[in-house]
Amino acid sequence: FFRALLERAGCHRRCQDQRLGGPESPHRASEDVRSDFQRRVPYNYLQRAYLKLDQVEEAVQAAHTFFMANPEHMEMQQNIENYRTMAGVESFQLVDREAKPHLESYSAAVKHYEADDFEEAIKYFEKALREYFNEDMECRALCEGPHRFEEYEYLVYKAGLYETIADHYMQVLVCQHECVREVATRPGRLSPIENFLPLHYDYLQFAYYRVGEYVKALECAKAYVLFHADDEDVLDNVDYYESLLEDSMDPASIEAREDAAMFVKRHKLEAELIKSAAEGLGFSYTEPNYWIRYGGRQDENRVPSGVNVEEAEVHGLSVGKKSSPKIDRDLTEGGPLLYENITFVYNSEQLNGTQRVLLDNVLSEEQCRELHSVARGIMLVGDGYRGKTSPHTPNEKFEGATVLKALKFGYEGRVPLKSARLFYDVSEKARKIVESYFMLNSTLYFSYTHLVCRTALSGQQDRRNDLSHPIHADNCLLDPEANECWKEPPAYTFRDYSALLYMNDDFEGGEFIFTEMDAKTVTASIKPKCGRMVSFSSGGENPHGVKAVTKGQRCAVALWFTLDPLYRELERIKADEVIAILDQEQQGKHELSINPKDEL
Repeated sequence: FFRALLERAGCHRRCQDQRLGGPESPHRASEDVRSDFQRRVPYNYLQRAYLKLDQVEEAVQAAHTFFMANPEHMEMQQNIENYRTMAGVESFQLVDREAKPHLESYSAAVKHYEADDFEEAIKYFEKALREYFNEDMECRALCEGPHRFEEYEYLVYKAGLYETIADHYMQVLVCQHECVREVATRPGRLSPIENFLPLHYDYLQFAYYRVGEYVKALECAKAYVLFHADDEDVLDNVDYYESLLEDSMDPASIEAREDAAMFVKRHKLEAELIKSAAEGLGFSYTEPNYWIRYGGRQDENRVPSGVNVEEAEVHGLSVGKKSSPKIDRDLTEGGPLLYENITFVYNSEQLNGTQRVLLDNVLSEEQCRELHSVARGIMLVGDGYRGKTSPHTPNEKFEGATVLKALKFGYEGRVPLKSARLFYDVSEKARKIVESYFMLNSTLYFSYTHLVCRTALSGQQDRRNDLSHPIHADNCLLDPEANECWKEPPAYTFRDYSALLYMNDDFEGGEFIFTEMDAKTVTASIKPKCGRMVSFSSGGENPHGVKAVTKGQRCAVALWFTLDPLYRELERIKADEVIAILDQEQQGKHELSINPKDEL
């Protein structure tokens, strides 16, 4: 084993020295440089350089290439529009110079499929599959490069020989296992295309059926079942394809496609190995669901648009129906604000949208200062963001705390109990205002409550082109390219209303923005300040984000609400219990302070 290991290491080193220039080769770049290339930062410089050379066509292509990986970069969007309005540029076809072939072929295949051009769809889906597996192979090869040990730094790393080998191999194996997600993720997106690889076979099984190639249709249907053994729709299609072939051959002899079978077999073996290693080496690992299916969207892809549904059902094929996200309640607003001193600022129409409201003086200056003070005493870096210090941008630090944590700290005397109680009280005040203003007919419950501060990191604010929080919707997955918002997991589909209650304005940047569903066109911009609250319905009708905080610290109470009591915030229920106990204790102290003689 070690002889083979040493020989392979030597071969690897000789190959690098001879073909890539050895230790001084430019390919041995720092992590920061690799990150810049991954974010396509060089194209930002290129578009400016091309413009100075009056090469406008090249400038717009470079700008477009950068923008595809940075869709929140509004300045670049404006640059592209400016370039295209220059003489002749309007007719240029925008080209993404870094486009991934497998994603391009997949998109082309879907277009042909939806146009009922099944011959071309098959050609492009097959091409997309070949390119997918090539991309997967390249991704896995890159995983064999250097790795950082996230659990500990090398300065204190004292593992023995076998532990060291096992640790590094696990890093490589987990990285390779994650290539499924990496290859399915479009540039500039955080989440992969759902069910990406299996969908190729799902499309193909029906496309091959439509061109009369029933054997290939059956192979693809069986390939899809390897990923989703419980999919009743495709299992029905398997039975139907077998019935078409049983007079000419034995359908049982037709296996799932070899490329899919080999891929799934390797993926399962890797998963078993990682789980086994996790138990033996003492680290935690939960196997993600790499092939998530989302009912409406996935079912729609089973049969192309324009196919006669009745005809398909007669032939025994499963036809799904797409469910589009809609607000299933009356759109009303303008109810009472309930509290004195609250100032109405703008309604939905004035904010250029639906179910939106902007209010001032929800908090007093004194309350803002008190909340800000308690925030400094209870917040932890990454709290509420799965421990990630900078979950949305590397240029800011995120800190947060929940109501229950504030009350716990207050009960323990680590912060003033009165201040911790204020956090609880103002969140309840916000809930009542939202429920009343939008004239809801049922109770609005807390889904999640979070006090969050984002701080600009010094030395990282030059030439910032990102957002503090990318454009998103709160209860659905925003798809700007399709102008859709898919109300499906992993989105918090049960959230109905959102609110942000601001605590300060002594910072630069950080404006809250609403956009169209393209995530580009800004419809309203709101500058935070003490006591200002913006509230809105949580669906795709209200995409929003936060501009970069370039100086100082921006703090707010973020609140999400639901109309479904099944999704009430568990921490809030516990916080309610803590408040009840505190009230009882306070009442008990009051009763003990009464002189018995006064009762006579």
